[in-house]
Amino acid sequence: MQQGSGGLVDLLLSADTFYDLLSTVQYLDIIQASNTDAINELLALEDELELARVSLNSQMQEAEERREEAEDALDEAKAARDELEAKIAAQQAAEEAARKAAIEAAKKEDGKTFTTESGGSATVETPSNDNGPGSVSPGSDKDAFVSEWAPRIDAYLAGSPLSGQGKTFAEAAFEYNVDPRFSPAISMVESTQGRYCFKPHNAWGWGSSSWSSWEEAIWAHVQGLSIGYGGRLTVAGAKKYCPPNWQYWYSTVASEMSKI
Repeated sequence: MQQGSGGLVDLLLSADTFYDLLSTVQYLDIIQASNTDAINELLALEDELELARVSLNSQMQEAEERREEAEDALDEAKAARDELEAKIAAQQAAEEAARKAAIEAAKKEDGKTFTTESGGSATVETPSNDNGPGSVSPGSDKDAFVSEWAPRIDAYLAGSPLSGQGKTFAEAAFEYNVDPRFSPAISMVESTQGRYCFKPHNAWGWGSSSWSSWEEAIWAHVQGLSIGYGGRLTVAGAKKYCPPNWQYWYSTVASEMSKI
């Protein structure tokens, strides 16, 4: 209206009365004030929107950086997993190769004797199955585990000083997550099931230890197998248990385990 009119002179000329002129001027002032408020509000909104845009861009950039970091971390985790799996596979392959080599070496000396860890002698044996005795895990049902393995161990130890200790071996094996055949088989190799102990109740060539009862000795030995040998017969464990003749020791213990 301001741009399309002549201004104050036109208002004076077009007004019929002074009252009409004042009303028109007042009306125009109200419109201008309203427009000014609207413009200021729009400017404030524009500033607010600009701040929101800047904040959103910053958040988007931060989110993108975190996404890239997450992808990098995921790639690193996958690479670490692949590397670990490759190492495990390599270790398993090396263990299997060493196991087969030990069995083959024992086959060449089958029936001969070797010096055990306790200083005694044992006859070299090889398991009937080239895959060895496998591995037994106790699981979660103690009663079922003991019920299965106690009589099998008792049958294996029948007539020896360790006779009747099947339940002790089984309960200790369950407690320490050890293959239940491992300790009884070692007792055969190292002392002919407790017949020739180099220390009282030490049927396993276990350091220089002695105990006051078979129960105490069994629990201590099974615990030691869990802590120091992983509770399973392995080539690495054989090298640690009987270093000079570990191939024969490994093969013979494996053969005895297969009998239980």
